Amino acid sequence: MASWNFMVTPTKPSLSWKLSFLSPLTTVNVTRRQNRTAKGFVVCATVFLDPKPTVLVAEKLGEAGLELLKTFANVDCSYNLDHEELCTKISLCDALIVRSGTKVTREVFERSGGRLKVVGRAGVGIDNVDLSAATEHGCLVVNAPTANTIAAAEHGIALLTAMARNIAQADASIKSGKWQRSKYVGVSLVGKTLAVMGFGKVGSEVARRAKGLGMHVIAHDPYAPADRARAIGVDLVSFEEAISTADFISLHMPLTPATSKMFNDESFSQMKKGVRIVNVARGGVIDEEALVRALDSGTVAQAALDVFTEEPPSKDSKLVLHENVTVTPHLGASTTEAQEGVAIEVAEAVVGALKGQLAATAVNAPMLPAAILSELAPFVTLSEKLGRLAVQLVAGGSGVQSVKVTYASARGPDDLDTRLLRAMITKGLIEPISSVFINLVNADFSAKQRGLRITEERILLEGSPENPLEFIQVQIANVESKFSIAMSDSGEIKVEGRVKDRKPHLTKIGSFGVDVSMEGSLILCRQVDQPGMVGSVGSILGEENVNVSFMSVGRIAPRKQAVMTIGVDEEPSKEALKRIEEIPAVEEIVFLKL
Repeated sequence: MASWNFMVTPTKPSLSWKLSFLSPLTTVNVTRRQNRTAKGFVVCATVFLDPKPTVLVAEKLGEAGLELLKTFANVDCSYNLDHEELCTKISLCDALIVRSGTKVTREVFERSGGRLKVVGRAGVGIDNVDLSAATEHGCLVVNAPTANTIAAAEHGIALLTAMARNIAQADASIKSGKWQRSKYVGVSLVGKTLAVMGFGKVGSEVARRAKGLGMHVIAHDPYAPADRARAIGVDLVSFEEAISTADFISLHMPLTPATSKMFNDESFSQMKKGVRIVNVARGGVIDEEALVRALDSGTVAQAALDVFTEEPPSKDSKLVLHENVTVTPHLGASTTEAQEGVAIEVAEAVVGALKGQLAATAVNAPMLPAAILSELAPFVTLSEKLGRLAVQLVAGGSGVQSVKVTYASARGPDDLDTRLLRAMITKGLIEPISSVFINLVNADFSAKQRGLRITEERILLEGSPENPLEFIQVQIANVESKFSIAMSDSGEIKVEGRVKDRKPHLTKIGSFGVDVSMEGSLILCRQVDQPGMVGSVGSILGEENVNVSFMSVGRIAPRKQAVMTIGVDEEPSKEALKRIEEIPAVEEIVFLKL
């Protein structure tokens, strides 16, 4: 209980009022002192504070989730708020739960006045939440990534079978008064090859069900453990092999810069003529205009789509209206059971966060003490970039399972906390091909989910402990490399880096010593050391209008094998990389985004 005195001017002769605020947190009793001739009077206000936090549920949530929230908090279910209404309410709330329709912008966090502690997304994607603003304002963001797995897998199979047997088209035909049995002859699934693109939770469940239908299942996913795939009779293959050998392709990868429009004119041209495609993942992984062209040419016989680049798609969408396309309005998670499961999962995460517990489904980085963050900041950047570089060197469908991180420092174990560095290496390894956002909270959990085992080793150096670390080394075992020089003598992909002038530098690839800034993107080129190589490569990039920030050459000995490292500001075209590769002295080349 707390009391304040206010000086106000009355507008009515009433002696008392009871004011109810928007929040269920406060009730104010106001009593006028008996002085009828005064122009103003003193108000004594007593505010009774409710100890329970307040959770604003801005979109429909399953009843089981609401009941769980009500055991711990005051729950305000206010649906269909516009942006200004949300901003007005948010300063009275400790937590906010949304689905995909509510935009949680920077303004929402600013208008919360620091009170908002957690945002819960009832579902997987968090495109509608400004993560940077959430982190800056100390607000945790959690989602519900597991509860809709079975529903999404079942919907994928439903679309697969409906497409193969022309269910939607035949249904529409007979309802229009027609009887066209010969027009809607389908294809059998038994003995056909299904390529599952993305072998995570949903992809693996689709594979199990497709095996039960008598299909031969292959999969592509650079992180899927081979033993887990083998356990259910699935072969892991490269991207090219998957799309070129499949009769049916089912998409289950996240939408990231690496997967955006991954299925385009070029990839469609590599597929079997008459392939059939199902997408219950993200619309943006398909170039929709290219898919229409592939359908018109017969390269793709049919497509079944639950997701689209723009949702809802336009009414005159050529893709949606195509006679060989079956569509549903993003129903992957739309079962009664899945909706209740999502509601419970997000409610548990929100309640846990309000209790101060760490959430395994957190998707943004926690706030760190300024002193620690300042000291480790350049090493945090180095760690993530080493992870990104190392994983891009992995070739084929071998899958990343075992990673070793080595820290060289003059500090003892008690004076150097590497949890944040390990989390950032994990972030670099996983995020380029995943929709998961990795941070100190969920790094180990996310790695374990993917069968990724990360071990750490420390090398204690002599000297001053003033500098936290001398170098960081990342090794990936039991994989093949796109760039043979990256393999160490013991058979692992190995990269090593240091911080110089507070900037990350790559200092070793495999057994080759280099010294290059890890800014922008890199081209690695294995070559025979001879005059003119720098000029030849530079000329090709110049002709392609690719700006070179630096070039560095590391070599074993003069006129022997060497590695040229080239920093570029733009991504070179495939044609430019091919021209470089065709230079006689060049033995292999790889482009890496950092």
